[in-house]
Amino acid sequence: MTQLFSRPSIWLIVLLLLTFWLDNILQNQNRPHSNALQQEIDYIIENLNGVQVNHPLKRNRFFSAEKLTHYPVEDKTLLKHVHFTSTEPDKPLLRVVSDQAELTQDGEDIFLTDNITVIRGEDTDKDKVTLLTDFLHLIPDADIAQTDQAVTVIRMKSTLSATGMFMNNQTGEILMQSRVKAHDERSAR
Repeated sequence: MTQLFSRPSIWLIVLLLLTFWLDNILQNQNRPHSNALQQEIDYIIENLNGVQVNHPLKRNRFFSAEKLTHYPVEDKTLLKHVHFTSTEPDKPLLRVVSDQAELTQDGEDIFLTDNITVIRGEDTDKDKVTLLTDFLHLIPDADIAQTDQAVTVIRMKSTLSATGMFMNNQTGEILMQSRVKAHDERSAR
């Protein structure tokens, strides 16, 4: 009798496990994948313009973007066709243009990609500095910009190219990291 009792018990256990397994498979098919959840868009803003004013430092920052998209799962913000401008007393005007930007959740880091132009100074300034690259990490509160990619810096008739760069807008310091090449077209004195 125990042998007869154990056979149906085994079959019942196998049937029960098979039922749980099939139920689990069907439940997972009905759930959206985690990757799809990460790509879920919270909101989109088009033709965005904004101003950040720091009264104690008398610093104004203006920004505009053709399109802003926010992803809530990662709390990530992506911007398309971005323009940043920073004005501050006794500091040169700083303008940044980029095809794309990603802002971290706290807004302390901005990662620019594709066709980046940074202009330090007015267009009429003879000491105006123009920087060109395809990746740039901005830390706005520290006035720092850095990249590990190819970068070109143009000032007057001088061109400097390198791989990797660190720029501090507070001090005016620009450090090129490697493969530095310089070309100066100024006439001899």
